[in-house]
Amino acid sequence: MQPLTNEQIRAVIARGKLKDTIFKGVGLFCLAIALLVIVALIADMFMKGSERFTLDFFINFASRRATQAGILSAWVGSLLVMLVTALAAVPLGVAAGLYLEEYAKRNWLTHVIEVNISNLAAVPSIVYGLLALGIFVYQFGFGQSILSAGLTLALLILPIIIVATREAIRAIPAMIREGSMAVGATRWQTCRYHIIPYAMPGILTGVIIGLARAIGETAPIITIGALTFIAFLPPVPFTGEPPAGLFDWVMSPFTVMPIQIFNWTSRPDPAFEVNAAAAGFVLMVMVLSMNAVAIYLRYKMRKNIKW
Repeated sequence: MQPLTNEQIRAVIARGKLKDTIFKGVGLFCLAIALLVIVALIADMFMKGSERFTLDFFINFASRRATQAGILSAWVGSLLVMLVTALAAVPLGVAAGLYLEEYAKRNWLTHVIEVNISNLAAVPSIVYGLLALGIFVYQFGFGQSILSAGLTLALLILPIIIVATREAIRAIPAMIREGSMAVGATRWQTCRYHIIPYAMPGILTGVIIGLARAIGETAPIITIGALTFIAFLPPVPFTGEPPAGLFDWVMSPFTVMPIQIFNWTSRPDPAFEVNAAAAGFVLMVMVLSMNAVAIYLRYKMRKNIKW
């Protein structure tokens, strides 16, 4: 094989640069299309529901009259369910990912667990709803409560958090572990003071992605019996007669934003479609706010990482 001449080498480099440029252009075009679709959907919801963006819409309960209906019970229920979901899924998911990556032996059992966790991340959400209906609602007797909903969504996002935690830990250079253990640190001290802090931006990304998916889920929440019409809030701790307990609210019936939107869109009155559009825009704002907080925290954490 004869060596390439300078002209042939330049031609090969030029073709490679052209391919890179074309690929970059196609990628930017696809990204622009996706962003335009999202912006168009959000703008459409905003324009349709703009007349309902009043204080009454946020502090009123659901009503048979569209102009008097609000989302108070829905957004409060969503926040409480997300609180239970985060408290159940985040510590367990991070701990499981840390164990699999730093402590677990590399054998067939670990491999089977890893494969199943990856597969669980793609299981349809309705399957988790049916599982939770049998376990949390009937077997454990939690009923159709905030606790059942939070644990159901925790199961749904647990594989996402585990996978994100493992990927974030894998990205840490091996010299960090070796340097820590070389000065006498134990494996736990290495994880506590080096691995977890350095992996936290990636872990946080996985947590927010999971929570953003959970807050918009409808199928598993309907399966376990979320109410479509609710005109009361969970009991506030230490209020009422007799006073409510600190955790009585977790056993309260509930509704969430996706259920409220589903209820309004299924009604024939066009006025309820305006309410659904307004509620959909509020839900999008909640999701985007969660992502914005995650981006800010990730940026701050990455600035503090110095290796």
